[in-house]
Amino acid sequence: MNPIWKLDAETVSGTPFEPGRRRDVVVVGAGLTGLSTALMLVREGLDVAVVEAGEVGALASGANTGKLSLLQGSVLSTLRRHHPAHLVRAYVGANTDGAGWLTGIADELGVPYSHRAAYSYAQTPQGVSTVDAELRAAVEAGLDVRRVEPDLLAQSPFEIVDAVALDRQVAIDPQRILVALAQAFVREGGVLHTGVRVTRVHAVPRAGVETDAGFAPAAHVVLATATPIADRGLYFAKVRGLRSSCVAFATDGPLPEGMYLAVDGETKSVRAVTPQDGPAAHAQLIVGGNGFPVGRASSPQERVDALVSWTRRRFPGAEPVASWSAQDYESHDLIPFVGAMPRGLGRIRFGTGYGKWGLSNAPAAALRLTAEITRVPRRERPDWMNVISTRFTVPADLARGGVENLRVGWEAASGWLGAQAAPTPVQRPAEGEGVVASRAGHPVGIATIGGRTCAVSAVCTHLGGVLQWNDAELTWDCPLHASRFTADGRRIEGPALRDLARLPRVPGEEIEDASAHGASPEAASEAPSGR
Repeated sequence: MNPIWKLDAETVSGTPFEPGRRRDVVVVGAGLTGLSTALMLVREGLDVAVVEAGEVGALASGANTGKLSLLQGSVLSTLRRHHPAHLVRAYVGANTDGAGWLTGIADELGVPYSHRAAYSYAQTPQGVSTVDAELRAAVEAGLDVRRVEPDLLAQSPFEIVDAVALDRQVAIDPQRILVALAQAFVREGGVLHTGVRVTRVHAVPRAGVETDAGFAPAAHVVLATATPIADRGLYFAKVRGLRSSCVAFATDGPLPEGMYLAVDGETKSVRAVTPQDGPAAHAQLIVGGNGFPVGRASSPQERVDALVSWTRRRFPGAEPVASWSAQDYESHDLIPFVGAMPRGLGRIRFGTGYGKWGLSNAPAAALRLTAEITRVPRRERPDWMNVISTRFTVPADLARGGVENLRVGWEAASGWLGAQAAPTPVQRPAEGEGVVASRAGHPVGIATIGGRTCAVSAVCTHLGGVLQWNDAELTWDCPLHASRFTADGRRIEGPALRDLARLPRVPGEEIEDASAHGASPEAASEAPSGR
């Protein structure tokens, strides 16, 4: 499940963590938001450290499709349906500035990219009205979009009934730009700490972050962690976690010239890979989509398999060489949350809710965060910053948020009830499988990876949701607010901050194998998971 971008990517080594060393700014997370913000601030003369639990681009920033576009499926028409035109223009303005900054820094740092036309297309006649609405909203927002001629639609290798296009959008290798940003940040005086996990954020008595290596004080903290790892403001309830899959294919057949995104049915995202915008030696085509709210798909692997089947039917001879998934968060009104965190005394800032368009929304967030931290007067900021800083909440936004939180409540209740239906002992899961069972009323997650069986608490350490097994990525995922954990319980991402509990042994409780008996989940949980 490694993204194709990371097959030959350079790495950036962090420096040893210095407990107690005070900085002007500590940035949590070495994704696109964190590294863009950090580089901007260093160039403003601030002392900045980036703290990252994994490596540069470990999660969504290094695992997207590499499409940098102002035409984003049906986002603009969805926004315009319930909001005034000037808010849509502000959203486009933010993405325009974010995209401009990213391509500008790519030019400066020598990261290549290609220009492509972006297409929002309908797969069925039912989607034509959405294409119409997207065209109108994009024109109203000032984008030079065009309706695609029918004869061009007929040349597509996959079904396109109607489409709107925007020329000179960008395809780029996301990991390559992330590595270049990290290298530039360090070269210009920034400090990068990788493999250091932040466990808590403080505004008082001293602002800073607690980590597994000690405390790091700072005048400002930026949470660039996809969703905030602090519950101030309850942003975990104001966004929903979405997971999408990508499959990279090797093929010697004809490839589409543009970047395509469906606006109806099961979403399909299609782009070719060239030497200018990705590791074309490994794959020439990327197909993504079939997304779902985290923890709420019965089989994520089936969705990956469906992408492979769809592609093979439309691109004969295409063979998968890599598959992966990425997670992003969507706000209920589709406008990202960026700025100062409530009850943070102006010392804690964050960005979240990019709705899968992080390549433009993340640098836009970095521009705003930098303007706020360096105290650029509001009158000197771009108009979009001032417009978006005042959120527009309308009944439709409240309704979407209400539906999502009702769903969260349902998942919370049904997860606990479902766990009670399968008391232990249970049959040992087959390789790559996981089950949730009840041990004396407590949900237990039991999974077999690499021939080893692990037993962990199946209760999310954030707000107590019962976890679901992800058979594509072999992880435990929370259907409430999208926290994720490895099979042996280590936290991967989300608002949860603590690992899952490894369970103590209960004498007499057995997990039965199809060929043997006597392997206890507790004994197995003490063995390596193989991951």
